[in-house]
Amino acid sequence: MRQFKKPDLNAPRYRPKVHNVLSPDLLKLFKEKYPKHKDIDYKTFKKVINKFSQNIWEAVIDMRDGIELPESLGYVFIGTCLNSGSKKPNIDYGKSIKYGVQVTNQNWESDGKLGKIFYTNYSVKYKVQDRQIWTFIPCRTFKRTVAKRYPEDWSKYVKIDNNLKISKLYTFRTFEHINKKLDNSKLETYNEFE
Repeated sequence: MRQFKKPDLNAPRYRPKVHNVLSPDLLKLFKEKYPKHKDIDYKTFKKVINKFSQNIWEAVIDMRDGIELPESLGYVFIGTCLNSGSKKPNIDYGKSIKYGVQVTNQNWESDGKLGKIFYTNYSVKYKVQDRQIWTFIPCRTFKRTVAKRYPEDWSKYVKIDNNLKISKLYTFRTFEHINKKLDNSKLETYNEFE
């Protein structure tokens, strides 16, 4: 067992500069675009956007196949992945500090599986310009809620192979869905006496 060196909490940290999109400038642009909402204040504006975002991530957690984002921006879903035993171990810092040795998370409650939040915009109806550079960063509450609720119902979510591209997964699913529709229509029109 490897000894665990307690992290120095007072060490200097690198903090990247954060740009918050939800700002008074956005409210000003919103009022210019939609003048009928000119009476809305910043607090209410922020509350509406946060509630809408919460509804989206709650739907992603509740629905097995995830959801399509509004305005055809892409799909967000939760996938079940195998713990590949990657080069970087998944350290449980609380237990490691307590026992003085490195303790790793083995995810016993989910049978060694990991839950990951996936985003793709490769299968939307209209192609998104420069889609390969788009990214999705979930908010802290979304990540923490997934971490809390995933072990309770981990077998519900889509299983993702480590070497499979998400764009291919959606392509396969689309073809399967079309083939099912064709098979169902053939069964409805089937007449065994002809």
